[in-house]
Amino acid sequence: MSHHHLEIRDLTVSYHRIPALHHLSLDLPCGACVAVLGPNGAGKSTLLKTLAGLLRPETGAVVFHGHEPGNRAHDMAYLPQREMVDWDFPATVRSLVEMGRYSRLGPFGRFGAADERDVNEALAAMDLAAFADRQISALSGGQQQRAFLARALAQRAHVILLDEPFTGLDVNSSAQLARMLRTLAADGRLVMASHHDLAAVPQLFDRAVLLNGELIAAGEVAEVLTEENLRRAYGTGVFAGKA
Repeated sequence: MSHHHLEIRDLTVSYHRIPALHHLSLDLPCGACVAVLGPNGAGKSTLLKTLAGLLRPETGAVVFHGHEPGNRAHDMAYLPQREMVDWDFPATVRSLVEMGRYSRLGPFGRFGAADERDVNEALAAMDLAAFADRQISALSGGQQQRAFLARALAQRAHVILLDEPFTGLDVNSSAQLARMLRTLAADGRLVMASHHDLAAVPQLFDRAVLLNGELIAAGEVAEVLTEENLRRAYGTGVFAGKA
């Protein structure tokens, strides 16, 4: 799996005809945990939603393993920001994870023993086996994130896209989620997460993409988070006290 990579070619995405991302080109290898960084309005969520197939680019293409993801939507799993999810939706953890298999089976696929096994393995991998029959509304924030990750695992997604997954989590839940994301990347997946706390990036991620409407820098975390790149992304002064 790890020789796959995600290629973003000359991507421009607009909202109501105002460009949010301009001519972005990037090549990201699987087997990496990538932070998507930049100020508010830099295009972080736009990039993740476009990769997930929820927004249509104006120019350019996204190619994964030789295909545009439209043909292989199940390769991509997207976890929206927590406040965008209706956590009171009546679903158990198991039924949420089963949705990942259904996206793979298609409308006429039959859910069988192999699917059941994939669901059980995904629950176990995310430390959720004991919570399988619990309503998702009854879970902690960290457990809710892990339930979505278990759904992505059951779907056998190669690319996992998370919008601000660490927001609102306590230190222990953040550490556990970071460990899970690293494990997913170590198994050969590409994990991409938008993040706003720059100080925490080196502990959580091994690569970074810095945006401000366009690509400022991409690569190893230390290469990306230079004073010069941060100044270009955030403007002068923002990091005067932190650099």
